Amino acid sequence: MYAKKTIIINQSGLHARPGSFFSREAKKFTSEVTITKLDDDDKPVKSCTAKSIAQMMAMALKKGVHVEISAEGADETAAVDTLVGLIDSGLNDL
Repeated sequence: MYAKKTIIINQSGLHARPGSFFSREAKKFTSEVTITKLDDDDKPVKSCTAKSIAQMMAMALKKGVHVEISAEGADETAAVDTLVGLIDSGLNDL
């Protein structure tokens, strides 16, 4: 398993359009990919598959929320690094 933490930076968080883009990108990887919402102490609050826009929307991932992206499988490093890079870039929604 490989994981990295980051912070949602785009103004509207992972709402429908950027969340859908993120989910589509996650589906390109064969690894099981999870996004975890963290509290202020970086402790897990809620997790779901990063490949489901519906589950991600239910987590209310707003601007400033700390998240951890983790993956397990053959392409886990590429999956995590790519998806964290997307979040860090604002998911084309800044």
